Amino acid sequence: MDYLAATYFFDYEREEIQNIIKEFKTDTLTPKEKAKQLYLKIRDNWRYDPYLISLTTEGYKASTTAKKNSGHCLDKAILLIACLRALGIPARIHLAKVKNHIGVERLIEKFGTNELTPHGMVNVYLDGKWVKASPAFNKALCEKCNVAPLEFDGEQDSMFQEYDNQGGVFMEYIEDYGHFEDVPLDFIFNNIKEHYSEIAKKYEGQTEINL
Repeated sequence: MDYLAATYFFDYEREEIQNIIKEFKTDTLTPKEKAKQLYLKIRDNWRYDPYLISLTTEGYKASTTAKKNSGHCLDKAILLIACLRALGIPARIHLAKVKNHIGVERLIEKFGTNELTPHGMVNVYLDGKWVKASPAFNKALCEKCNVAPLEFDGEQDSMFQEYDNQGGVFMEYIEDYGHFEDVPLDFIFNNIKEHYSEIAKKYEGQTEINL
C-alpha cells in the first residue's frame, strides 16, 4: 500500500494544496509537529457542514475542498490526508458510522435519523504507529454545542468526544468500516443510498445533496 501517493482525490500537487502546506515546508518542525499544526488548520479553517454532500467524483478531490471555506467530514478528512501526504507523512482515510446526541433536531429533520454515515476520519503514521485524527468539528461549532474542541497530539487516537462539557452523551461510534488507501467512492455512494434511501432518490441525477 502506498500511503504517500498523490491520487485523483489526494491531488496534493495542485496549487490549492501547496498553498495550504507552504508554511509547514521547513526542517524546523518534526513530522509530528507538522501533523498537529496541520490538523488544527484543517479543523478550524473549514467550517463543518453535514448538509451539503457531493454526488460527483470532482466534489471529493482535496483541491475542490481547498477552494471552499466549509466541508463535510469526508471533505475535511480527504483534505487533511492530501496535505499530510504532500509533506511526506503517510496518511489514509478511515470510515465509520456514528450517532450524534447533541443538536440533533435538524439532523433528524433532514436525514430522518441522528446516525451519520459514512463518517470520515484520518489515520496518520507517526513515530512507527498509526493514530486516528478527526478534523470534522471546527472550534467555533464545538463551543456552540458546549463540547470541548477535539485535539490531536500525534500520539493518541483523536476520536469524537464521547461526552459534552456537562457529562451528557455527545457522540457514539456504531460501526467501523475500516481504512482505505484511496477514497472508496463507490462504497461511499452505496452507503449513502443504503442509509438515506429517500434522500438518494430525491437527489438522483443531481450533482449534490443540499439539505
